Amino acid sequence: MKLILIGLGIICMCILHMWRQAFENNVRYHTLQLQGQTPQSVRIFFISDVHLRRIDERMLQTIGKVDAVIIGGDLCDRRTPFERVCSNIQQLQQLGQIYFVWGNNDHEVGEQRLRHLLAEMNVTILENDAQLLVGKNRIWLSAIHDTSTKKYSFEQAFAKCQKDDITLFISHNPQIFYRVKNYFTPQLMMGGHLHGGQIRLWKLGLHPKGSYSVRSGIPTLISNGYGTTLLPLRLGAKPECHVIDMTIE
Repeated sequence: MKLILIGLGIICMCILHMWRQAFENNVRYHTLQLQGQTPQSVRIFFISDVHLRRIDERMLQTIGKVDAVIIGGDLCDRRTPFERVCSNIQQLQQLGQIYFVWGNNDHEVGEQRLRHLLAEMNVTILENDAQLLVGKNRIWLSAIHDTSTKKYSFEQAFAKCQKDDITLFISHNPQIFYRVKNYFTPQLMMGGHLHGGQIRLWKLGLHPKGSYSVRSGIPTLISNGYGTTLLPLRLGAKPECHVIDMTIE
């Protein structure tokens, strides 16, 4: 009986540890040096896979203003109260102009309802299109629609982008990144979706852990995401959002 109680105690402690880890606020900072027409500094905030979670205001206050806030998909899912979606957008608006990319779960709250809310709150939806940032250089935010819908188009996403421009590409699902070079060569790719496996045992997980690395010559950010699906538990794949500081020379 004593061994059973000890075992249950260990299990409870592990679950508590995973629950606490799921609600950490980790901001990862990355740097990127690029060639452009005019020297310029650009700061991007990237967050994906918020799902049911509330975005922490104190965390955002440590970041300050940015040139663009990118929601890389799964801002919400069927569990998310619409009031929380609105509140999270209001929190992100403290940082700067928001650009939204569709994730596979966002449609669950009602696509037209979400579109209406985003329009009301002056959030720019990026879907098979590119948006030019205001600044000294031609910097495009390019994104495709959620890949699970089969409505995505690389051709449309890159149609406005020129070879000498700076192009930052976003797809909620990074598993399609290997196809991007068939259409264009961006200066940065960003995605989420995989949650870093969410629960990992050492190096073992359902998906690779998030990373910021160079893949096929392209700097690539794959985030563990900020929230969780199913149970609010994480182990070995801490929640995160990202600040990318770009220096253009």
